[in-house]
Amino acid sequence: MVQHPPAQRPPSLLLSTGRCFIIPPYLLRRLARQDAPQFSAAARAAKEALSHVRSVQSARTSPVPAAPPGLREAQPGLPNRSIYDAAGSENLSGKLVRKEGSPESGDLSTDEAYSGLGNTHRLFVEIFGRNSIDGGGLPLDATVHFGKLYDNAFWDGRQMVFGDGDGEVFERFTRSLSVIGHELTHGVTQYSAGLAYRNQAGAINESVSDVFGALVEQYVKRQSVTESSWLIGEGLFTAQVGGFALRSMKAPGTAYDDDVLGKDPQPDSMDSYVRTSADNGGVHINSGIPNRAFYLTAESLGGNAWGAPGQIWYDTLTGGSLPATATFSVFARATAASAVELFGSGSAEHDAVRKAWETVKVKL
Repeated sequence: MVQHPPAQRPPSLLLSTGRCFIIPPYLLRRLARQDAPQFSAAARAAKEALSHVRSVQSARTSPVPAAPPGLREAQPGLPNRSIYDAAGSENLSGKLVRKEGSPESGDLSTDEAYSGLGNTHRLFVEIFGRNSIDGGGLPLDATVHFGKLYDNAFWDGRQMVFGDGDGEVFERFTRSLSVIGHELTHGVTQYSAGLAYRNQAGAINESVSDVFGALVEQYVKRQSVTESSWLIGEGLFTAQVGGFALRSMKAPGTAYDDDVLGKDPQPDSMDSYVRTSADNGGVHINSGIPNRAFYLTAESLGGNAWGAPGQIWYDTLTGGSLPATATFSVFARATAASAVELFGSGSAEHDAVRKAWETVKVKL
């Protein structure tokens, strides 16, 4: 793997990467409109979560700092985790309930968060040589039991935050390792490429988080490309929902089809690209296109996706060449260039990347 220093971004470009939520606003809006008695708690929770998303987005007025130069040169080390309990409040400091090296707390959300943070740190250290989220040993903090029946999880630019779910549609958000890996990867993107959270750049931002969220889960389970489900957020839905997960990287648009939530709207190629002003220009919707490109690359190469495919995507993200407003084509060309740099022109890896983007109709 070619090592590059993290890309430097002006502070203004870090604003849009501060807080990124796992549940898209279009799902929350649909859920908020439900009037069936069996989903009354879910509807109330969705309305509150939507209000929180809007207030957070309107409050993005201060930049998130990058890692100091000296820290970015630090060698990978052990994680430094702290888990706080908000106890149903929206206080992010909360009560410290588990710190690095301490035994299990007995609270499921606390221990799942602790484990998920550690496993994500482990993937980035052991496979990509990255010293925590910022490349400089950033402590990994998380708050659990945030809000009352809070329907979301998010990276706020400095730490992870997990709601407990409403219990009717969504389970607790610490339950899915791919969700934890996804949200922490928003931090990696924040401290490297600094991709804007809007339009195609925002969809790439979301997709990269899905990629490494899936890789964390696969790495922990030691799953090959063919053994993995390629689902993001598997286990988040209750038994009342007709669906498997929030998204499918293998087959975008098939993760759920439910009377309450509707049908998964993700396209699997540019032929069905969704043009919308909602969802920051469709960042959670159109991420299905680059998601499938990564899956197709991994499928072509076989073995473990955290190997060559993961190295190519990581090198692209951290190499310093991506503009903050990268389009799908710009990102595709960058992955092809990384494949050439890592494995050579005309290599199996280069061919797999090129063919994957051609399949999803993104021009190189």
